[in-house]
Amino acid sequence: MSIEFKDVRKAFSEKAVLDGVSFTVKSREILFILGKSGVGKSVTLKHVVGLLKPDAGEVHVDGVRVSSSDETVLAAVRRVCGMVFQHPALLDSLTVFENVAFGLRGTDIGPARIHERVIECLRLVHLDASILERKPIEISYGMQKRVSIARTLAPSPRYLLFDEPTTGLDPITTNAVNDLIHELSRSLGVTSVVVSHDMGSALRIADRILVLDEGTILALGDRREIRESHVPLIREFLSEVD
Repeated sequence: MSIEFKDVRKAFSEKAVLDGVSFTVKSREILFILGKSGVGKSVTLKHVVGLLKPDAGEVHVDGVRVSSSDETVLAAVRRVCGMVFQHPALLDSLTVFENVAFGLRGTDIGPARIHERVIECLRLVHLDASILERKPIEISYGMQKRVSIARTLAPSPRYLLFDEPTTGLDPITTNAVNDLIHELSRSLGVTSVVVSHDMGSALRIADRILVLDEGTILALGDRREIRESHVPLIREFLSEVD
């Protein structure tokens, strides 16, 4: 199982956002994609699930060529890829239970099993059944983030895709979210791709770090390799951590 980009190119209004990007996400690893704002991090993530199509090149998920698949095939790919957005994006009119169960509705899973699965997923993110009937506005922002992750886990994806999961969080909550990503990746045996501008988070939990700049891959390596890099942009990121 893997995600693979082959010479992917994407431009908007003639501005090249991805300019020949090639890399493979290894099975069960935590890969951080780092870079400044506007360098194509989230664009890269959207290519994984076919929300964007490359102008050239190929994107494969588990051997399926996402970049040229129809909606039927993409629907199957999206079932194995769980997306966690920057903001919780919970439905305010629904309870915590209804939010977490949302992706299980319309499947062949019965009500009793849905209830069990919701409880299981809340426990995975260190929440309990006491909040099941609360609305999102009735719980803290940090809890909302955990509920959104639980909602993503409910359909049992093989890949977890995180788009700026710690933006706007205080340091304590940031560390808690990072630790949760690491814990879930290891305990569930899933592959995680985290888009971020936070080098501290990457150095805390990443197996490998990919740095994007000007539409190309500036560096790709493990934490030690990135720490020892002499590339000016990477040194700039590291200076914010050291």
